[in-house]
Amino acid sequence: MGRLFGTDGVRGVANADLTAEMALGLSVAAAHVLAEAGTFKGHRPVAVVGRDPRASGEFLEAAVVAGLASAGVDVLRVGVLPTPAVAYLTGALGADLGVMLSASHNPMPDNGIKFFARGGHKLADELEDRIERTYREHASGEPWDRPTGAGVGRVKEYDEGFDKYVAHLVGVLPNRLDGLKVVIDGAHGAAARVSPEAFARAGAEVVTIATEPDGLNINDGCGSTHLAGLRAAVVEHGADLGVAHDGDADRCLAVDAAGEEIDGDQILSVLALGMKDAGALRGNTVVATVMSNLGFKLAMEREGVELLQTAVGDRYVLEEMKRGGYSLGGEQSGHVIVLDHATTGDGTLTGLMLAARVAATGRPLAELAGVMRRLPQVLVNVRDVDKTRVSSSARLATAVNEAEKELGETGRVLLRSSGTEPLVRVMVEAADLEQARAVAERLADEVKSALG
Repeated sequence: MGRLFGTDGVRGVANADLTAEMALGLSVAAAHVLAEAGTFKGHRPVAVVGRDPRASGEFLEAAVVAGLASAGVDVLRVGVLPTPAVAYLTGALGADLGVMLSASHNPMPDNGIKFFARGGHKLADELEDRIERTYREHASGEPWDRPTGAGVGRVKEYDEGFDKYVAHLVGVLPNRLDGLKVVIDGAHGAAARVSPEAFARAGAEVVTIATEPDGLNINDGCGSTHLAGLRAAVVEHGADLGVAHDGDADRCLAVDAAGEEIDGDQILSVLALGMKDAGALRGNTVVATVMSNLGFKLAMEREGVELLQTAVGDRYVLEEMKRGGYSLGGEQSGHVIVLDHATTGDGTLTGLMLAARVAATGRPLAELAGVMRRLPQVLVNVRDVDKTRVSSSARLATAVNEAEKELGETGRVLLRSSGTEPLVRVMVEAADLEQARAVAERLADEVKSALG
């Protein structure tokens, strides 16, 4: 049986892979494990629970709240808010635990559960393993130790969460956004209200698309995985830039005034140089993953900024940032962590800081992002294969070695299993797009043949 927890919590098709019973059981298990770990330190624990607008989030939230309260945890329900808002409120309210129900950029039928520890930080792998082990033990029949009477948890609505989070976002900006026109694509997701409100309070003129969630339309042809609508809207409205979120708004991509995409590497480049100029880039270092474009690495070298690279996953970026005391890190996908102001990737904060840099310099986003040149990069997702064997296949190791020899110093290859989806990702980077595409397709065929 595979591990329930991936790189970003537990995910699956809601009511099939991820059931109400599982959500309840995992929540009870989390309460017991954190109590045993001393997280609650003898006091009555409090949890913050939020979700994105997916229809399935309604019953899954009810299950999570029931599980926590049945384990003696008081619950503050903050409703539909971004993942980073739940993380922020967990810390700001002194809660012992945060729970977010979302499957991020995944399609609507999926959902997920992620837990945050005190301070709004993601749980360590060891704690997730203990939660999963405890959940499985009790799912097989071992009874829980349940409080009764006054010992059960109480549930309250915390309606102030929206304003508290938006005020935090606007309050940490280095400058206002007056004079900027910004188009925001809310992905019909968790940032549909938060992001436009934050940009407006910061002084921007705001145009919105995909900000009318109905529980079924999240990520549907919109958001950070579908930028066509944002590109068109930015050009149509003559905006200075556009910002696109994913379903839970822990990441952000952008487009410039001409409608050209600005990816996570370029966003990191702009923010890194801005923070360097302000003396806020600790260690003169930015942390990114091995998926970062080679052009990003070359740009940082040219600008005198050190780049540290980690395994794919914002949790690994965050671990390295904490280890070295660094202030900025992120992924090409748009997960950007500004550790002075957030404990996890925050798409709204990222977009605000990007816009603030445009406003402060008076330079177009395209010019700022031009500090790096993206080398051609081709990504192929290979489905219906055994992703657990990707790192142990001698056949694939040989194929990758041959491809790397062919590409030489101007390219690279990365094969990895997805931490959030049932597939293997093949990434090839080269100075020439056609060469990158040909090598990627050849390796994808090898993956299908070796692992299918």
